[in-house]
Amino acid sequence: MAQALLAGGLAGTAVDVALFPLDTIKTRLQTKGGFWASGGFSGVYSGLSSVVIGSAPGAAAFFVTYEYLKRKLASALPGRNREPLVHMIAASGGEVAACFIRVPTEVVKQRMQTGQYRSVSLALTSIMKLNGIRGFYQGYSMTVFREIPFTCIQFPLYERFKKIWADWEGRPVYPWEAALFGSVAGGIAAALTTPLDVVKTRIMLSTKRGGAVGILETFRAIVAKEGARTLFSGVGPRVIWISIGGSIFLGVYEAAMNLLVDGRLSAHSFDL
Repeated sequence: MAQALLAGGLAGTAVDVALFPLDTIKTRLQTKGGFWASGGFSGVYSGLSSVVIGSAPGAAAFFVTYEYLKRKLASALPGRNREPLVHMIAASGGEVAACFIRVPTEVVKQRMQTGQYRSVSLALTSIMKLNGIRGFYQGYSMTVFREIPFTCIQFPLYERFKKIWADWEGRPVYPWEAALFGSVAGGIAAALTTPLDVVKTRIMLSTKRGGAVGILETFRAIVAKEGARTLFSGVGPRVIWISIGGSIFLGVYEAAMNLLVDGRLSAHSFDL
């Protein structure tokens, strides 16, 4: 469990810092005002400090929960035909746990990315003044609603790719191979869940007093006023960001787990 905690934290931080500019571009494309009105290509690192604070604990919470549930469910639901179900439930549980940590930092990050606030301290005081603690969890339900379908696609695919390759090669999957499988699985999941991400972004960026912004209300407003195509705003940067992010995230995680469990990295860990 300690290995999953540290490995997950390292993996999450590596991804969020390396790919932050792509995330900013994606977020600005999804805003109601549009890309250029939200800042265009300027200040693409706005909000990075917020992400750094929440990235490691959020990713660690995900993997600790994921690994724990995966082990427990594998015993309760034995059989290869049940493996996808085990991975779906375990990943969903991991996302629910991670979102308790991730959502407050995500709210601050996205509002800084789109120019609503210029500093973390100003964002914190303004959100607290407007909506209290609830303001930091604005969009929590929608984030979970986005992440569960995402992980139910990504992780069963990722685990299946690893299983097929390990059986084919007759050996455990190397971290660089896990990175490749994570990239493909993440890209597929990202494309399919982009509409949910757009709705989540709109909810988090809302400054409505009281913080009560409904999921269906937001979805209907986007379709009615801007057209269904708007639900796929930012799909390109999102797929690229998550494909690369998935390779780093899962590759670093597998490598870190190997190092922490075995005390060393295989010579093949990062050989391409």
